[in-house]
Amino acid sequence: MENPYAAPQGEIRVPSGTATPLTWKQILFSFQGRIPRRQYWGGIGIQMLIFVPIGAIAGFLIPVVSRHGDSSSALPILLGILAIPLGVFAIWVGLALNIKRWHDRDKSGWWMLIGLIPYIGGLWQLIECGCLRGTEGPNRFGEDPT
Repeated sequence: MENPYAAPQGEIRVPSGTATPLTWKQILFSFQGRIPRRQYWGGIGIQMLIFVPIGAIAGFLIPVVSRHGDSSSALPILLGILAIPLGVFAIWVGLALNIKRWHDRDKSGWWMLIGLIPYIGGLWQLIECGCLRGTEGPNRFGEDPT
């Protein structure tokens, strides 16, 4: 006699056509493929953990150095030189994350430009990329990552 309280038994199968997971390098630097919301927010969190402290330190140090009137200090120049590659890195990662997220919604990466519309654009992008689920199943940008 079977135990009526036993957990149901079943076989776990991976659906055919399931996307292979992306590495963090692919998530942060590639413009190809799709990412779900959790990877999108994870990438945004990594960006914040890196660039907010750097910006805060730079924002604190430059006025302190300039207030002391030491015009021979190389710190503002050094911070300016370091800011260029860090800014390029931040822009690249932000573009990669957003484009892959738009791809998950089955839209071209050019939809990112909607964020440039004052007031409504940023809100639209936040809702579309950060809150809504991507298309179920494969689309023209790849397999379903979830």
